Amino acid sequence: MSYTLGRLVDHLGLWASDAAASRRFYGAILAALGREVEDDGDTLNSDELYVAASTAGTVTRGLHLCFQAGSRAEVDAFHAAGLDAGGRDNGAPGLRDYHPGYYAAFLLDPDGNNIEAKVDERVTTRSAAAITVRTG
Repeated sequence: MSYTLGRLVDHLGLWASDAAASRRFYGAILAALGREVEDDGDTLNSDELYVAASTAGTVTRGLHLCFQAGSRAEVDAFHAAGLDAGGRDNGAPGLRDYHPGYYAAFLLDPDGNNIEAKVDERVTTRSAAAITVRTG
């Protein structure tokens, strides 16, 4: 069996009620997943995700966002880093019954969004590790 992972989403912005707490949380979990993070003090950016202070009172709530992890150890590190950075446990690392080899952990971010990291152990090879988009 194979399936395609593509660029369905160009970018995702989260509006935070406490931008500093959210930048701390997302910075920690993304670093635990081996992602590069830019934090300019107002906005955190990592690949297609940015986290910023709420504008006009709008706060992102009720979102479920899942990050890809490369191993069970990365999922475990994501969960531990998120708890240390103010996240709340919403499902400890472990196998889930969604399908064989689905190893995941869940955290609630500072605004209550359900943030997941998972590794799909059915995937044995990828056509590419990632894509690079260049402009100009």
